[in-house]
Amino acid sequence: MTTIDATPLNRATAATGTPAPPRLVHIGLGAFHRAHQVWYTRHAEADAAAPQWGYVSFSGRSADLALTLQAQDGLYTLVERGPESDEYEVIENLVEARPGEDVSRLWELLAAPTTAVLTITVTEAGYDLGHGLAFDPDNEKVAAELTALTDAYRDGAFDTRAVGVPATMAGKVVVGLAERRRTGAGGMAVISCDNLSANDVAAHNAIQGLAAAVDPELGAWIQENVSFVATSIDRITPRTEDTLLEDVTRDTGFADAAPVVTEPFRSWVLQGEFPAGRPEWEKAGAQFVTDIEPFERRKLWLLNGSHSLMAYAGQLRGHATVAEAIGDQTCRAWVEEFWDEAAHHLTAPELDVPVYRAALLERFENPRIRHNLAQIAVDGSAKQQMRAVPVLKAERAAGRPGTAAARSIAAWIAYLDGRTEIADAAEQRVREANERPGTERVRALIAVLDEELAAEQDVVEQVDGVVTELA
Repeated sequence: MTTIDATPLNRATAATGTPAPPRLVHIGLGAFHRAHQVWYTRHAEADAAAPQWGYVSFSGRSADLALTLQAQDGLYTLVERGPESDEYEVIENLVEARPGEDVSRLWELLAAPTTAVLTITVTEAGYDLGHGLAFDPDNEKVAAELTALTDAYRDGAFDTRAVGVPATMAGKVVVGLAERRRTGAGGMAVISCDNLSANDVAAHNAIQGLAAAVDPELGAWIQENVSFVATSIDRITPRTEDTLLEDVTRDTGFADAAPVVTEPFRSWVLQGEFPAGRPEWEKAGAQFVTDIEPFERRKLWLLNGSHSLMAYAGQLRGHATVAEAIGDQTCRAWVEEFWDEAAHHLTAPELDVPVYRAALLERFENPRIRHNLAQIAVDGSAKQQMRAVPVLKAERAAGRPGTAAARSIAAWIAYLDGRTEIADAAEQRVREANERPGTERVRALIAVLDEELAAEQDVVEQVDGVVTELA
């Protein structure tokens, strides 16, 4: 990497003025959060004389990004990477970046009456839910959390010193909401921004379910005072490559150790109530709707579903990125066939599926967005449950075979064949299924996704036949 003289990026050197007051909290600090929720907040206040909505965002397992951003006063460069050129923007609404273990600050913020919204990006697996997004007290991780929280709960409050650092997202939030209840700070909104169908239900069941298991009265307070907002979010944000740091330094003059690269396209659809207020995200293009389910399905099936199909089938065919996979005419045809099946069940006129599909192809073909298939392939069991399985079941219910959706499931199974390293939240179950012989391996892996499909012999034979073709 070439050494370039540059100015350190911080609020003094960038002359950003007084930071906005912290009124938004986020769990899951990463590139997508900074390209999406923080971007929308920044642009909702683009014309404001003084910004009023600051984000305090907490990292996941690693504190490295939070510490890097602390040194920059929360500032970072957002790089919108089009097919031919880049646009740079310094984003200033991230006013604090905190390690995930700094739960005392998290609880302080969640208890503050000025805090209006908690957003979450912890991936599908981070909710630790059972079948059908149900709260599962028998989940090993949840059961341990429940025991620890119950032992630290006395007279309607947690002994936070005894709690320590909860192991789950829901545990961290429950303690903070209990503090909010104790201090009389009133209601607030919780928004899951993860790629889950019914992500409001997932957030509610994980958080309210755990709270009610600790104390039914705490669970009832959350039920009455905390809203869980449903969202459909869309903006491709690949991993940051080291070369991006040099690009930013060269083109902006600032030495930014935590830039984010993303595509120009963005979409945010929301449904729900905001008891304590919110930024005017609609000024930045967000849509507020009364029925989000069709928008969820469009995004999960068309964007995310084709991503998963390419992640496995594309790698099997020797490709490393989405752009490479969609440039392969065979992969492209498989994507189009999957979209055709999904479109049978996306009929609301406001979805404008043909235009959405055309835009997806344009986005996928962008050669300057290096969206690695290996990155998309992580946590395949949780993703395929939401992406390929619903399309296959809907097609079968309509009397059609669901060939393209079955191919996506088969590609996942073929991709796993012989793998000893499996990056999946359900790793143990996937690993055990993957070690079975022949057709039993296929049946067991389908069962990881959906027990009903695994019980259908024609589905097993259909998927097994495609696995053989892909191998």
